Amino acid sequence: MKTKGRVLLIDDDPGIRDAGFQVLSREGYEVELAGTAEEARRLISDYEFDVIVLDLKLPGAEGLELLREIKEEDPQAQVVVITAYGTVQVAVSAMKLGAADFLQKPFSPQELRLAVAKALEKRRLTLENIYLRQTLREKEGALEFIGRSAAIRRVLEQAAMAAETDSTVLLTGESGTGKGLLARKIHEWSPRKEGPFVFVDCGTLVPTLFESELFGHVKGAFTGATAHKIGKFELANGGTIFFDEIGNISPDIQAKLLRAVEEKEISPVGSHRVIRVDVRIIAATNKDLREEVRAGRFREDLFFRLNVISIHLPPLRERKEDIPLLAEYFLKRYAEKHRKPVRSLAPEVLEAFKTYSWPGNVRELENTIERLVVFSRKPVIGPEDLYFAGFETDSADFSLEEDLPLEEIEKRYILRVLKACGGNKSLAAQKLRIDRKTLRGKLKRWGLA
Repeated sequence: MKTKGRVLLIDDDPGIRDAGFQVLSREGYEVELAGTAEEARRLISDYEFDVIVLDLKLPGAEGLELLREIKEEDPQAQVVVITAYGTVQVAVSAMKLGAADFLQKPFSPQELRLAVAKALEKRRLTLENIYLRQTLREKEGALEFIGRSAAIRRVLEQAAMAAETDSTVLLTGESGTGKGLLARKIHEWSPRKEGPFVFVDCGTLVPTLFESELFGHVKGAFTGATAHKIGKFELANGGTIFFDEIGNISPDIQAKLLRAVEEKEISPVGSHRVIRVDVRIIAATNKDLREEVRAGRFREDLFFRLNVISIHLPPLRERKEDIPLLAEYFLKRYAEKHRKPVRSLAPEVLEAFKTYSWPGNVRELENTIERLVVFSRKPVIGPEDLYFAGFETDSADFSLEEDLPLEEIEKRYILRVLKACGGNKSLAAQKLRIDRKTLRGKLKRWGLA
């Protein structure tokens, strides 16, 4: 059963923990309990909570300090503080640190329910406002780095720490995990944020022109060089240069890139002029560069220069709790872009998404959502729409444990057969041993004709 939200109750009194668990569980919340600050820190590091109920008097810990830690970890965290010492001064201190509400012991079950419900609604509105601000910033089509899972929070924490320095960063992970978005985020968080962010796609640039793209060239340097060209390193001066899929560059370019990384100096093609560049380098790869080094395809010295700070982005299948958030984000984005009145995804669609392995990661999810929006016929996208969007998953199948009505089982089976027949209704009807008119009637009844 879908819960209203996840709540963490932190109190050293077992009676209050047990009573709070009973009250909130009956209300439909998923509840975790902690009796000490250390237990609370461990749970907060492992899970995402919608609301945290925090006793300000914990053994061996200062509740206000723990509140400060929670808000630093997740500024959107909604914390309801409780205490037997409900002075105005303590309440004001807690509210200044970002507490959502304040309860004084002893409090009634109804007071607890209301405080948690208000905090949950505040969280929802906060996230909605974030989406609106993101939409305003996305007028030029830029995406945001979305995620609230423990894995992504760790990635963002590492990225924030790396951003404070000028150290070279190597981002690893499968294609489509958002390495380019994270690179831009590191730049935006860094002291170089006012400088340029220059993107270099090592997977698509023509190898023979790669050196010119990086370092520029002078007129007449080679056939077709009819004018002076400024390279990407020079364009990035004072900012950040990002090499996407750096494992694809040739050994010859690797040697020249090594000098630029080591000495922060470049020479345009056809010139002996040395240009000093002040750039921060971020590189990304979906390859195992250590294996590439062992195989002789990537320079070991360049690898060590790039691998100063390494951040690994997990695949989407390892952060499935982020799928609903990402799906809603892309849904709003593409509904607006294509001017479609699509408001939401049906719970069955989100469940199908959670059971899928997403080999293309976030990029595949984004493309799937856009197709669903384009082919949508109604405000809520349902499981029947997955077929038309070409979503390949076994999650549309059925099992005895699902307790489905007969018509739903029939619909899913017919859609599977129709898909296997490439949409050919005559062939599908033949395989189903029904006439084409009957098949069309069923599809029309389901709104799929």
